[in-house]
Amino acid sequence: MDFWENFWSVIWWFVWVFAFTTYLIAVFMIIGDIFRDNSLNGWLKAVWMIFLIFVPFLTALIYLIARGSSMTERSAERARLNQEYTESYIRNVAAASPSEEISKAKALLDSGTITESDYAKIKTRVLA
Repeated sequence: MDFWENFWSVIWWFVWVFAFTTYLIAVFMIIGDIFRDNSLNGWLKAVWMIFLIFVPFLTALIYLIARGSSMTERSAERARLNQEYTESYIRNVAAASPSEEISKAKALLDSGTITESDYAKIKTRVLA
């Protein structure tokens, strides 16, 4: 009988740890959203933070109900901007200059890997 009491105690402990971890993740997401939101002025941010400190569960619930949809929109917008920045950075880093492309094509032509017409096509495409 003692085994089952301990077993269910362990299960409940895992449930509470899961709930607490989920709550902490939600609170940190709310704090991040509060400080990233440009539509809130400093005083409103301070008020939300004070309520999060003194009445955390209720404040988190109210914040998610009142501002949850706009929180999602801001998060999606940040993700889109990060994706655009990443793609732009990769294009800038990965793009070789026209002279590098032509010299690579010339090396391939000299080694016999490509023909003269392939070299001309590459050169035309790079210079276009």
